[in-house]
Amino acid sequence: MSVTHHVEQAAPSGRQADQLTPELAAEIDEIVSHYPVSKRSASLPLLHFWQNHFGYVDDSGMDWIAARLDLQPINVYELVTFYPWFRREPAGKRIIRVCRTLSCAMAGSYGVREKVCAAIGLDAHAEHHGYGSAPPTTADGRFSVEFVECLASCGSAPVALVNDELHERISAENLSGLLEASQSNGKPFVMPPPHPKERRIIFENISKPGYDCTIDTYLSHGGYESLRKAVTMKPAEVVDAVKASNLRGRGGAGFPCGAKWGFIKYDDGKPHYIVVNADESEPGTFKDRYILHYDPHQLIEGLVISAYATNTQLCYIYIRCEFPDAARIVWNAIKEARERGFVGKNVLNAGFDVDIYVHQGAGAYICGEETSLLESLEGKRPYPRIKPPYFPAVLGLYLKPTIVNNVETICHVKHIIRLGAAEYAKMGTPGDGGTRTMCVSGDVMNPGFYELPVGAVTLGELIFDVCGGLKPGRKLKAVIPGGSSAKVLRADELYKIKAKDAEGKMVEKEIKMLDIVMDSSSLAAAGTMIGSAGVMVLDDSRDMVWALNNLNQFYAHESCGQCTPCREGSLWMAKITTRMLDGGGTSSDPSVLKSVADNIAGRTVCAFGEACSWPTQSFLAKFPEEFDVTASKSKVASPQ
Repeated sequence: MSVTHHVEQAAPSGRQADQLTPELAAEIDEIVSHYPVSKRSASLPLLHFWQNHFGYVDDSGMDWIAARLDLQPINVYELVTFYPWFRREPAGKRIIRVCRTLSCAMAGSYGVREKVCAAIGLDAHAEHHGYGSAPPTTADGRFSVEFVECLASCGSAPVALVNDELHERISAENLSGLLEASQSNGKPFVMPPPHPKERRIIFENISKPGYDCTIDTYLSHGGYESLRKAVTMKPAEVVDAVKASNLRGRGGAGFPCGAKWGFIKYDDGKPHYIVVNADESEPGTFKDRYILHYDPHQLIEGLVISAYATNTQLCYIYIRCEFPDAARIVWNAIKEARERGFVGKNVLNAGFDVDIYVHQGAGAYICGEETSLLESLEGKRPYPRIKPPYFPAVLGLYLKPTIVNNVETICHVKHIIRLGAAEYAKMGTPGDGGTRTMCVSGDVMNPGFYELPVGAVTLGELIFDVCGGLKPGRKLKAVIPGGSSAKVLRADELYKIKAKDAEGKMVEKEIKMLDIVMDSSSLAAAGTMIGSAGVMVLDDSRDMVWALNNLNQFYAHESCGQCTPCREGSLWMAKITTRMLDGGGTSSDPSVLKSVADNIAGRTVCAFGEACSWPTQSFLAKFPEEFDVTASKSKVASPQ
């Protein structure tokens, strides 16, 4: 087992490849063994291993890894220069990565970064020279500081990752925890009591006092009983149960889970794969992190049931590298499950085998897109595949049938078997069963994640009841309801939606934003989406041009660069909104912004094009007066 782990040590001198010991070579062999189909898939794990040991990856390291995996050096070099996590030069012993994305920015992360840099003598605006280079580092080599994109802890903003340790609710007035080594980061995580509107099934056990992530604790709370039940059923019956439950994917797209599984023919004679998408990096989303940290066996049980249902013998859990503790915890849980007969050969004597391995990403948001994730898992740059023909259920991992589901979705499978499909479906709305975890951040009194039956609350109830309302003296201005790529909603606008009247007829009616039901169909009718259920609340203190610029900066940074409209357009949008805020805009900027966004959406290989253009399109449509005013304050005359 090897996971991302920062070790404070001096960078070695000389060629790194010459310093490999037999013990290190043996660990590398173990890592490569996790990829029996293609050694190339071990590229990212070996780069992590190398950087963890040496502090960075030099040319000899890239050459050695390429030779070990029967690749050309360019195949490794292209990964080191693409993924933000890897470095070709030493960084500081203490790397402070401050989140800059919207929820953390609203909570003061820019001020935190300024204060950190001032305290250690770094220029807060020092240029980071791109991927493969180290972040700005103090002359004595003690500290490196950089802004990073969403760390998936938006409910406890602002946050920073210091080496492997996540620091939450940072204060710019007290930086001791960031600058000095400590044994722990504050108090252990404790879930608050459930709100009366909650129905916790995914987070039920995590809520209990004394519950930990060991297998003995999990078994004492009914763990793996759903798996025992599932293996007494026919695989097709498990698939039918998931279909009847109306479970939709919880990762963003919302595709019916059972229908996705149904695309794979059980007895087609091909190897099947399941890949769990734990690359949780959509700004505003922060639920999977807590499942991985505090109830990993729930995920493993759901995954083994899924493997049984789809005739899958090999599964990977793709965890973003910013979750180093989660990777270690899940690896240990897999080991425990294997020792008890829940993973491995002849699971529960039911005649089927399944292996599960953890695979860590390297800091690229694009890997949340399923085909990009598969390219990354195969050891390549994560350029999304064209669909059709590359639907994962047909041509997935290693061009074989593959299921890609996110963490929360796979966990729900266990509860569908436990409760029964009909009982599970009743918790939600027609076509969208069960519970959904709402991640609420921004300008509310009680940010956090809340597990609610699908469709059980309106947006107003979520904000003012479940989350305790806005901060004192503030008024609601806008809500982004489904992660950063969802179109923004304006608080004082009326929305036309179609709904059934008392006689069951479909009629069109106008409703206030706060009366929109938090489910996929209602939000779609209002012109946005529930997406990953990352709800970002903005009050009347927020400048909407500033908020959009923050999102534009995120998408410009995270574009994979494969498609020209996205690669160029995302940068143009970020440059325009930055220039507007700096007083260098023109009166034509709003229309130019809209034109750029319109020419991205629908013109790219994957949905990133829509993800980066929808914020601009919707912010301009909902708040045109703010963009016009900002442009009118320009120091530069509009071109004729």
